[in-house]
Amino acid sequence: MSGILDLLNSPIGKQLINGVSQQTGQPADKTSGLLSMAMPVLMGAMQRNAATPDGAAGLLGALSGKHGNGGILDNLGGLFEGGVDDNVKQDGAGILNHILGSKQAGVENALSQKTGMDTGSIGNVLKVAAPILMGFLGKQASQNNVTDANGLSSMLGGMLGGGTGSKQQSLIESFLDADGDGSILDDVAGMVLGGGKGSSGGIGGLLGGLFGK
Repeated sequence: MSGILDLLNSPIGKQLINGVSQQTGQPADKTSGLLSMAMPVLMGAMQRNAATPDGAAGLLGALSGKHGNGGILDNLGGLFEGGVDDNVKQDGAGILNHILGSKQAGVENALSQKTGMDTGSIGNVLKVAAPILMGFLGKQASQNNVTDANGLSSMLGGMLGGGTGSKQQSLIESFLDADGDGSILDDVAGMVLGGGKGSSGGIGGLLGGLFGK
């Protein structure tokens, strides 16, 4: 099963990075760095939401319905040509609101501090990236016959660690919930800005790896 960071290293990922870069006027390397950290954060937030019966049912419904089979991935060139359609951005805004809720501004601020990109540009990047991520998940769910909460949890966990060794996977997990309290979005801001409660050694290594520094 493909991992989320594998997606960014694939031809589709490069098309996504270049398209988002042109859309926001941000350099491709900054856009790549932002997506490399933001995508696992969004995936981790989805995984936490899917840990509840209602959350799992909602995500399964979205992945088998509107975002099923990853149709959005089939025409990324058309998606970015002439600017991303407002409907896609509105869909992205809805996805972000659902999985991040009141923490969205804090996550965007933390990503801004780390990347040097302004929060407005980060918000625009995430609005475009979220529907593409959902399309990727919908395609994976279809290919792997994911129809229940257990299968969904297994798929999300596998994709967060997919394409990485066990050490890298454990670093991703520690980044998502540094202090083990289950509140990953509180931890994200603290870890990215260097003010988290947990040990920073592994976190710094993960962020360095994601940003290629």
